[in-house]
Amino acid sequence: MDREQEDLQFLSFFGIFKESFRIIFSWTKIFSQITLTLILPLSFIYLAHIEISQLLFFKILHDKDALDHTQVGSTKYSNLSDIISSEWTAFWLFKFAYFTFFLILTLLCTSAVVYTIACIYTAKNISFKKVMSVVPKVWKRLMVTFLWSFAIIFLYHVVAVIVLVFWAIFLAQNTVGALMGVALLAFYLCGFVYIGIVWHLASVVSVLEDVYGIKALKKSKNLIKGKMGISIGMFVVLSIFFGGVEVLFENVVVLGLSPNVGITILVGIVCFLLVVMVILLGLVVETIIYFVCKSYHHENIDKSSLADHLEVYLGEYVPLKAKDVQLEQFQV
Repeated sequence: MDREQEDLQFLSFFGIFKESFRIIFSWTKIFSQITLTLILPLSFIYLAHIEISQLLFFKILHDKDALDHTQVGSTKYSNLSDIISSEWTAFWLFKFAYFTFFLILTLLCTSAVVYTIACIYTAKNISFKKVMSVVPKVWKRLMVTFLWSFAIIFLYHVVAVIVLVFWAIFLAQNTVGALMGVALLAFYLCGFVYIGIVWHLASVVSVLEDVYGIKALKKSKNLIKGKMGISIGMFVVLSIFFGGVEVLFENVVVLGLSPNVGITILVGIVCFLLVVMVILLGLVVETIIYFVCKSYHHENIDKSSLADHLEVYLGEYVPLKAKDVQLEQFQV
């Protein structure tokens, strides 16, 4: 990262993308190794999960339809009921296994990319072996941050459901209530995006500073002030692109809307490569945003202290102390 830290705060929306691409293409070897080892399996699991989930769900729907046309109390009805129960069990076990592996790989990918960019930032010699040796020690901190984020998102949705039920019972029957429903939906989406942004930035904080969990989320919330617009823009653009790839994959590959097998296979490969690219770019972008936010708040990062902490491989991982990452404020 060639830029002076005080200049990072002036990076625009497109400037952050440009800087992210520049870093990726300047360090092609290390990012290619991280991609092949971690991001490729993560992308494959993600797309395979969509395909398998649909197959299992369609099988359940087919059997439920057959059950609806079967005489209640008959042997066939009893057998179909047992089959459907087993299929639901298999469906949710598969979902749990997918979520577990997806979460682990996501945390490992985040650790690897954030750690790599921090090493690039400090101009330290970086190798894939070094990255993989420290990643398992870092991802545990990310797990704590994720669990706190998950708890907040869960509570947020509980409150949202309560508000939705209240609106449906008392307000949905008139025009004013309908307008309030639109306003509540907009408010919900804004809140969800905000939580997502804070969570992603907190992941970077958990790797590079001595805080994690709820403290990392609070730190992230403070850092993001003043750069909210750019952060929202990045989050929304990447989310839309990621969602677009998922919709394309579901319609063409999973649902088989294309009659041509060759086109279906080609679209599947393209979607897979796009998911890989979006995941890598998203992780690089969120790390750059961290440095941009630090620069905006005039929180100088001591590169030598950061480098010393990044070099700890032989013993337990020693994260950055707050005094190292947030020394004195400099004047612009």
